Amino acid sequence: MRMITGLMRILFIFLLASLSRECIAADGKRQRSILVLEEADFRSPFYSEIFAGIRAVAKPNGTSHTVTYGESLDLARFPGPDYEESLVGHFKTKYAQQPIDVIVSIGVSSAKFLRKRKQEIWPDAPVVYGFVPDLPETRALFLPNTTTVFTRVRPAQLLTAARAVVPDLNRVVLVGEAWKNPLTYGHWKQDFAAAMPDLEVTDLSGAVLREVRAHVASLPARSAILTSAMYSDGEGTYYSPAAALARIAESANRPIIITSDTFLGRSGVGGFLLLPEMIGREAGEVAMRILGGEAPSSIVPFGGNNVKPIFDWRELKRWNVDEAHLPPGSEVRFREPTFWERYHWHATIVASVVLVQALMIAILLRERRLRFVAEVEARQRMSELAHMNRRATAGEMSASLAHELNQPLAAILINAETAQQILRNPAPDLGEIGDLLDHIRRDDQRAADVISRLRSFLKRDPTERRELDLNAMVGEVFRFLSVQALTHDVALMTEPSSADIRVKGDKVQLQQAILNLVVNGIDAVAHLPDKRRRVIGRTSLADGNVALVSVADAGDGILAEKMTEIFEPFFTTKTQGMGIGLSIAHTIVEAHGGRIWAENAPSGGAVFHVSLPLAALR
Repeated sequence: MRMITGLMRILFIFLLASLSRECIAADGKRQRSILVLEEADFRSPFYSEIFAGIRAVAKPNGTSHTVTYGESLDLARFPGPDYEESLVGHFKTKYAQQPIDVIVSIGVSSAKFLRKRKQEIWPDAPVVYGFVPDLPETRALFLPNTTTVFTRVRPAQLLTAARAVVPDLNRVVLVGEAWKNPLTYGHWKQDFAAAMPDLEVTDLSGAVLREVRAHVASLPARSAILTSAMYSDGEGTYYSPAAALARIAESANRPIIITSDTFLGRSGVGGFLLLPEMIGREAGEVAMRILGGEAPSSIVPFGGNNVKPIFDWRELKRWNVDEAHLPPGSEVRFREPTFWERYHWHATIVASVVLVQALMIAILLRERRLRFVAEVEARQRMSELAHMNRRATAGEMSASLAHELNQPLAAILINAETAQQILRNPAPDLGEIGDLLDHIRRDDQRAADVISRLRSFLKRDPTERRELDLNAMVGEVFRFLSVQALTHDVALMTEPSSADIRVKGDKVQLQQAILNLVVNGIDAVAHLPDKRRRVIGRTSLADGNVALVSVADAGDGILAEKMTEIFEPFFTTKTQGMGIGLSIAHTIVEAHGGRIWAENAPSGGAVFHVSLPLAALR
């Protein structure tokens, strides 16, 4: 017990030591800080995207956590030494207890501020300059222990974009405040003169917004408007650059070339656009390298990939600009997608469904045709088999038929001989001769009826469905089989319905189905005692809308295990039978939309039922 307690204490101490090491490690994780010093208002789309780009790459690593602070100098709207002094005091107080590990300076104004006042506020913090052009004037602003990501902005790029939009360009109008700034587009005169010596330039930079709107409303056809950021109307009202651009676009009658992708979608055609998020990302990546231990002086200043030719598809269409004239590598945004591009998946799914449906329909039609052909062949085979069955039945009945024919023929012979004897008398009795002739005609008709019934039974006429009297049809079958029944000493009886029952079908086929049932009944009772040698045919209406034929015998019935097999082809319990009679009957009845089944009668024997739809219901 003491040993277990000791082990538990050791384990507890080990866990405490592990937790202590983790806590010490957590406490030892140093927080690193980046200060983003922007020259304009953070809330403007352009500068907020720059800050977002920096924050996107300023992520914590395994040993430290990075915090990004942001400050707006806004010296363009609030110039003067007093405001500048207030900023210095504000930053000293705000960051007195928070050391800054690296400063990211955005814009020329920010670089100027740091050149003058950094030593007072953050003397040891390295600096990454961003959003500054690569000019001797800007390089003169850079402090030691710094590096730079240049923005490759050149006035000639705006002219290139303008010539792509207006191929026969001969006049441009300059709008915005940057054209007078020597550290941004201040060299435009030299660039434009080198690119297009004969170009007419109207410089409205610094003009009040009201005058700008009036001027751009009636420009000649071969003109374009080149804009840079405008922050006020020159009459005391300040605007965001995007809002000022929108006001100018309301009046402009010629295409507007813009300088930032934050202006895209505000009626500017496009141009070589500054990508503020990329400006922030590139400066942020350099700042993270410095936080990772690289010295700023070891990072060679470079030109960032933060300018790209981008155009608004809607404005290109508005000004009938051919995309083939755009600068190489141009990106076209806001393109209205084609039907295929917009509904690609929908169209693919619909086309697939239609194709599958068409394929299924084709397969079903083929199957339907194959089934139709098979049904036609099956009916033909069934008709041939039924005909063979009828001929076989007729062959079995040949002795009975011969007997039935012999009777009228013998009577005809006797009556003819008697008539001859009477005619030999000197005075023949003509009345008696007339009676004999009547008997001959009657016996001849009997023989003709037997032959006619046999021919009707054996004929192979095409299937013809017509309205039939069910009582009469069943009666004909029983009369046709009466001689065969007599040869087996079997009594055939019919109990027709008192109702006039009409069905629609092929007479020969339906008679054969009933005949097969009656023949089956005769065979079932032929070996039994006299009192059981009977087959009864009944007709009736079932449920008022179905015709019913029942053929009952007094035989031994059907074994229960054989009940489901009796209508199968070639099933028979006879030593001489082919086993197709009941199967043919089953096929014929179903082809007529009916049903056939068998059951054992309570009093003994089997009963076969055939139900057929009434002619009035078909």
